[in-house]
Amino acid sequence: MADTTIFEHPLNEKCRTWLRLSHLFEQFDFHRQHVDEWHARAAVAALLDIANVLSRADIKSELLKELERYRQSLSRMANSPGVDTERLNAILEDLSDSCQGVRNVNGQLAQALRNNDFLASIVQRSSIPGGAFDFDLPQFHYWLRTAEQTRDAHLAEWRNEVVAVHAAVDLLLKLIRSSAVPSTESAPSGFYQQSLPGNVAAQLVRVGIPSSAGMYAEISGGKHRFSVRFLDCADWQHPLQVDQSVDFSLSICMI
Repeated sequence: MADTTIFEHPLNEKCRTWLRLSHLFEQFDFHRQHVDEWHARAAVAALLDIANVLSRADIKSELLKELERYRQSLSRMANSPGVDTERLNAILEDLSDSCQGVRNVNGQLAQALRNNDFLASIVQRSSIPGGAFDFDLPQFHYWLRTAEQTRDAHLAEWRNEVVAVHAAVDLLLKLIRSSAVPSTESAPSGFYQQSLPGNVAAQLVRVGIPSSAGMYAEISGGKHRFSVRFLDCADWQHPLQVDQSVDFSLSICMI
């Protein structure tokens, strides 16, 4: 709902990585739609962050394992009563396509971006505050002043190096988020805690509260349990846990 703010917390490192990648892809795609220099800078920064996250040697195999695990898990539902077979087959086909797309990437994910000398020069200076200024990176300065069509062609080429990852991450998060039906819960004195079942791995906790409530949810936890604290934003520098009962929507996503 438009008047509800959703707070998410990953319960394992893989889901944490998918959420971070999704966040960066959203940034890249948003800034790429705009033509001015500052949006182009932000798009490149998001792209370099994506390449950095994907530099882990095991991330390609982890992504493939998760896609295959979800495919097997959903395949077992095919003969269950009440299952929408057409929709299930479409999801299974999407999972197979995503698997193939990731497998088709030669070597490590985003390696071509990390091997790009132009992008590498930006990475080297970006760790310095203000290091991407014109006198530090004259080639980048020149690129930012080239025609919009030229910049967009480069951005499209670089994005193509990670498009299979984007599709796979979006699909995994879509399946994770849709795996749970929200329930209405109450947090006495602004605090809620729940243990998680040991026989099924939970990936994600989602908490929803009205955007006008004047508070936010701080979630912590791991594979065994999680807790939620609701904090008042009346003092932005020193938020305090609310002292009244808070009703909220809760989704514990497991697949």
